[in-house]
Parts: sequence; C-alpha cells; structure tokens
Amino acid sequence: MMELASMLAGEPFSDHPASVCPVIGSCLRAYNDWIDDDRRQDLYRYAAQVVGTRASQDVQRARAERVTAWIGDTTRRRWTRFVLVRGMFALMLWPQPDDLGSRMVQAVARRRRGSHREVLELVDELLSIGNQQRPLPSTPPTMSAIVVPSRAPASTSPG
Repeated sequence: MMELASMLAGEPFSDHPASVCPVIGSCLRAYNDWIDDDRRQDLYRYAAQVVGTRASQDVQRARAERVTAWIGDTTRRRWTRFVLVRGMFALMLWPQPDDLGSRMVQAVARRRRGSHREVLELVDELLSIGNQQRPLPSTPPTMSAIVVPSRAPASTSPG
C-alpha cells in the first residue's frame, strides 16, 4: 500500500515515501503487514490520501500523541503501563514513528473485536490532524504509473 503511495507521489518505489507523514506511514505499514487480504483491500483508498501528509514536527508530534492515546484507549486494563509509556514519550524529543505502528498493531491484536473499523477511524483522524495546513498541489499528480485500459466499442463498423 505504501509502495503504491510512492508511485502516486511520483517518487522512487519505496514503502517509506518522502511525502508521507512518518507516523501515518508507520501505522499503515504495520497494519497492512498484519491483516489478511480481505481487510487489506480497505487500505488501498489511503494510498492517495497519504500523499502530501508529511508536515511540521508539531503536526507529527500531535499525530504521535493521538496514536499513543489510542493505544492506551484500546488497552484500558493497562493504565499504569500507558501512563509510564506516555511519560517516556514526553521525556524523549521525538518518539520513533516505526515503534508507534508496531505498538498500534500489538494493541489491536490484544483487543480482537471491532478493531479493523477502529483502526480505519484512527487513520482518518491522523489524516485530519494538520489537514488544514496541507498545501494544495499546484498541479495534479501524474498518473503515468497507472495504466487504465480503454474501452473500445464492440463494433467499429457503422450501422
């Protein structure tokens, strides 16, 4: 899914596109690797949405804090551990985004009910954080990497 995002952005083929927020990318990469093929289909719509989400450190930090809070929300029985982890993040200059994605998947694995919908809602929230600051592209993205088959008429002869 993130490789598709790199292609849509016109970047070299990579699962870490430069135009994608590291926090969002981490969550989507980890979740994409963990889920089955049926649920993975729901992630493809995000390939285009995540292009251009890389933002300021403040926006990335806000997204990281939201993921951290979500992880705590999904593991209500472990409030003490959550408080300690959140405190550790507060002491660090910047939490490692790849760790957030892995921890998010661990929280989903422990919950086991309604979690797919909740993960998609979390990704939607992450996309909305800082969305008002995202510049609109001056030109539409090129679609050279995507081949769309043309539909020719069944018959080319008149009448």
